Amino acid sequence: MTQPLDDAEMARWIAWKQANDAVLGAVAQEIHDASGLSAPDFAVLSRVIENGDGRMPQLDLGAMLDWKRARLSRQLSRMAERGLLRREDGPGRRVLVVATDEGRTALSVARPAHARAVRRALLARTGPAGGDAFWQVVQDIATPPEAAS
Repeated sequence: MTQPLDDAEMARWIAWKQANDAVLGAVAQEIHDASGLSAPDFAVLSRVIENGDGRMPQLDLGAMLDWKRARLSRQLSRMAERGLLRREDGPGRRVLVVATDEGRTALSVARPAHARAVRRALLARTGPAGGDAFWQVVQDIATPPEAAS
């Protein structure tokens, strides 16, 4: 049987979760303050615009975000109501997600805010001393075990 985490392990686990929450929260707040976009709005628009040149099959977007179909559909409906995107019929009965001019403008405002927040909340805090080792560990954690083989 696997033993529970000891006090030191638990403290590290809690610190990891709190750090993750703090960075994601700071980035989301900066994006929202600058552009009015939520973190999910930003995730959708950045992928549609930057990976799909403003137009992407909904199925591909869902796979890229790793979101369930219902979550994606609700998010897209909310964004369409706000004029950030629209859905169109595509080839082969596929639904296309299309960024509107309003969505493109919002992302162009959010992009610099995102960069500022990431630099301030995360990158500036890792510092040059030991930063490379830290980022190597983060990369190792982010790489699925099957991909590392």
